[in-house]
Amino acid sequence: MPTITTGDGTEIFYKDWGSGQPIVFSHGWPLSADDWDAQLMFFVEHGYRVVAHDRRGHGRSAQVPDGHDMDHYADDLAAVVEHLDLHDAIHVGHSTGGGEVAHYLARHGESRAAKAVLISAVPPLMVQTDANPGGLPKAVFDDFQKQTAERRSAFYYEVAAGPFYGFNREGVETIEPVVLNWWRQGMTGSAKAHYDGIVAFSQTDFTEDLTKITIPVLVMHGDDDQIVPYADSAPLTAKLLQNGTLKTYEGFPHGMPTTQAAVINADLLAFFTS
Repeated sequence: MPTITTGDGTEIFYKDWGSGQPIVFSHGWPLSADDWDAQLMFFVEHGYRVVAHDRRGHGRSAQVPDGHDMDHYADDLAAVVEHLDLHDAIHVGHSTGGGEVAHYLARHGESRAAKAVLISAVPPLMVQTDANPGGLPKAVFDDFQKQTAERRSAFYYEVAAGPFYGFNREGVETIEPVVLNWWRQGMTGSAKAHYDGIVAFSQTDFTEDLTKITIPVLVMHGDDDQIVPYADSAPLTAKLLQNGTLKTYEGFPHGMPTTQAAVINADLLAFFTS
């Protein structure tokens, strides 16, 4: 399997297909690069080079006991970009991966990047604080950690079969293979990495990161996102970015890159070529 070894000795798995301008995909919690299959296949067929890695502790990357925080996530992404010597790259991040992309661009600079896309992404800040009253109470994320530690397999199935793809909404038909693929990806990773990662995606404040980014950024979010609520994420993120564009999808769920892949892929392609 293609892997790199980061500065702290962590093996990171990655996919690297095709040729042309590179698109680098960062996945959400607790998944892997496989969650981007619908995008990887679409864009490699449209003449792009597509790269996607498994975050440390996720998928086929090493199940190290520590480093499950945004600094390490961003540094691991930078290591992949530098190892492959990518330039003029477009970075696309979903959910936690959106935070990873924002932190990477702010922490490592934009010299290798051309554009970015944040899809259903966690910035600016998920958890409720005095400065972020619209966020979700910390108890929500404490429960995520409890469920992950005590009943991970059942919990992951429930998340995928319910709020992640909006399959709990009236009139929405559950796509069982999609649920099982989500569950498969999650269970491949490390419980410790996923447990710690909940703190990383919920408590990291990306406000300062977003204000540093100067390249064009498309912010895509469904207004029926039950994982990262729309009102406290996408509109605020777009305002903080120097060159941000907000695109809102009526009724779309958190996992819209999978269940609404045709729409999302077309809009991504339009942004890349604009």
